[in-house]
Amino acid sequence: MGTATMHAVRLHAFGEPEELLYEEVARPEPGPGEVLVRVHAAGVNPPDWYARRGFENFPVELRPNWTPPLILGSDISGVVTALGPGVTEWRPGDEVFGLVNFPGRASGYAEYAVSPAAHLAPKPATLGHTEAAAVPMAGLTAYQFVFTHLRGRIGSTVIVNGAAGGVGHFAAQLVRVAGAQQVIGVASGRHEDFLLGLGVDRFVDYTRTPAESVARDVDLLLDTVGGHRLLPNVRRGGRIAPVILGDYHPERAAELGIAVETMRQVRSSGSDLAGLAALIDTGRVRVAVDSVFPLRDAAAAHARAERGHLQGKIVLDVMG
Repeated sequence: MGTATMHAVRLHAFGEPEELLYEEVARPEPGPGEVLVRVHAAGVNPPDWYARRGFENFPVELRPNWTPPLILGSDISGVVTALGPGVTEWRPGDEVFGLVNFPGRASGYAEYAVSPAAHLAPKPATLGHTEAAAVPMAGLTAYQFVFTHLRGRIGSTVIVNGAAGGVGHFAAQLVRVAGAQQVIGVASGRHEDFLLGLGVDRFVDYTRTPAESVARDVDLLLDTVGGHRLLPNVRRGGRIAPVILGDYHPERAAELGIAVETMRQVRSSGSDLAGLAALIDTGRVRVAVDSVFPLRDAAAAHARAERGHLQGKIVLDVMG
């Protein structure tokens, strides 16, 4: 009896998007505590293109020791098809989504993917698989920042820098859920209607108006872009929460009485994802999809990502 196969996108050499090749490979099998998911859609995230380039933007000592060929992708939405030994919380036919094996290697750009059972949550009933695949990494990054790392320390007025992107558009909504009274979104002008539609109270087009000249005395800057230019916006005793590495001039921040939170790495968590799914299903959080590409066109999806100025997330349609 032959080995079962599937289609997947594999990276055979580090480099440009064209190194991502659509081909037939062996189908994985779930091990103890794992679930096999028939993937309907897969999200595209910054760590995917960092990996594609061999993590060249990381310090050498921090680069994961990954060797091609690789199947990238940690965000999936699909249907459980098989269970590994010891799995009792899922059944074949369950619709699930998840951030799989992060930080670490996952294989979401494929028709089938194996996931630890604990990394999955029931897919939100109000979302299709395409929208659900746009949630896990970006949504959990914002959710874990707001409800775990900053719990009880959001304050009344919050700036979200890079508010239209994957993490930013979730953060702009979740700080409101957490109690912020005024949310200021900073992005380029074309995102104004989008962000106001998400409930942002005030929009700042950084291409026209220096954000640092507009808002003052905010309690929290949640920064998805990186840098220090918005330090003057934060009140003495306020805080900056960076989502990515950046130069936040800690000495200057200390002089201004501003706390700079340690950057936190998002981690796979089915329970956190279930909490986020509940907010989505009750209409308190909306999901934005920038663009959708067939799985075989993953290279084009990465090229779109490199052009930047995303409005939400890029998703691969695996079933299309």
